[in-house]
Amino acid sequence: MQAQTSGNLMSEGVIWKKIIWFAMPIFLGNLFQQLYNTADSLIVGNFLGSHALAAVSSSGNLIFLMIGFFNGIAMGAGVLIAQCFGAKRYETMQKAIHTTVALGLISGIVLTILGVCLAPTILTWMDTPTNVMAQSVTYFQIYFMGSLGLVMYNIFVGILQAVGDSKHPLHYLIISSIINIVLDIVFIVFFHMGVGSAAFATILSQFVSAYLCCRRLMKTTDVYQLKIKEVRFHKEMIAQIIRYGLPSGIQNSIISIANVVVQSNINGFGEMAMAGCGAYSKIEGFAFLPITSFTMALTTFVGQNMGAKQIERTKKGAAFGMICSMCLAECIGLITFLTAPFLIALFNDDPQVIMYGTQRAQTSALFFFLLAYSHSISAILRGAGKAMIPMLVMLVCWCLIRVSVLTIMVSATQDIAAVYWIYPITWSLSSLVFFLYYRYGNWMTTSIIS
Repeated sequence: MQAQTSGNLMSEGVIWKKIIWFAMPIFLGNLFQQLYNTADSLIVGNFLGSHALAAVSSSGNLIFLMIGFFNGIAMGAGVLIAQCFGAKRYETMQKAIHTTVALGLISGIVLTILGVCLAPTILTWMDTPTNVMAQSVTYFQIYFMGSLGLVMYNIFVGILQAVGDSKHPLHYLIISSIINIVLDIVFIVFFHMGVGSAAFATILSQFVSAYLCCRRLMKTTDVYQLKIKEVRFHKEMIAQIIRYGLPSGIQNSIISIANVVVQSNINGFGEMAMAGCGAYSKIEGFAFLPITSFTMALTTFVGQNMGAKQIERTKKGAAFGMICSMCLAECIGLITFLTAPFLIALFNDDPQVIMYGTQRAQTSALFFFLLAYSHSISAILRGAGKAMIPMLVMLVCWCLIRVSVLTIMVSATQDIAAVYWIYPITWSLSSLVFFLYYRYGNWMTTSIIS
């Protein structure tokens, strides 16, 4: 196999340039993704009303619960591929790539079946109001019919990013975002179709982006080329992918379970609260843009440099990415705090919807730097092959403590403010634990492929 590659080898060159140039396309790609997700809610809220907006909003945490586990497994595969790439062990990397694709195909099929079949039951468990239940089930089931496209897109993007290519996923995401928004407008504004059409537009765009990523991997002549005839499970690779991906998958799932419990508490305050908090969640998504872009860059940077055994370089890059993520997230938080009423009103102009959304925004927004810090440390540890640590921290802080404290606070106060404050409280706690481990823990021992 050829030893030359056009991938972005992050174990060489100026650290800040490598991270910035890798993170920027991810940031822009996430921006487009957030814009078209927000466009869904804007179009639904303005043309189909608050009932439909509540139905779409109630599905958000449930969707992430279902896909988060499989995306976590893909993260483990990405770390393995990044470390192989950094160590220039291309034959091992090829086995990891083709095993990951095989795992993604199976996962997509399983997720489709689970999502479609379990939607009514889980939405009932979440105390979804009866007046929006039918629309919520419709949106959720149609969305999960496209699970294969969603999972494979994340698998393909994970492979490209592991070898330092964040530009092509950006191009494909822009294309799919435009397709999604155009289809939303056509289906809802012109044809007056219901919330199910918004989900249908989303899954069509997901399949387009998955196809484009797959085509890129198949057409390249580089060391990370995908060959369909070689897609199979390699025993030694599947064991490592599960070993390092399972903690990330569990981490995503436990966070989602906690958020589903939070959403069920929001649902108990009625559809106006659901719509207002749902609108805020779209706005909060913009705060995740620098967090997501730098955490992905950090995982790849740390993975490749750990594979190349560049320890000091790893430390410097981790510190730089962490600081950038926190600063950008806090700037967005400040803007969100100051403009919350106007932003919420873009989704729905009902005074109650604006009130609920604004209250939640102005409670959480100034604490976004803590959210960025926790996710940054988690990404660094994941790249270093220490995925169990963030899983345990999130399990305790963002699941057990979040759910327990929220249950007590809501029962005692019967005030939705308890729901708003539970996030800053648990972000603070996880940040403290991560700081102590990052400062004093032995997290830079060996590469996972050594």
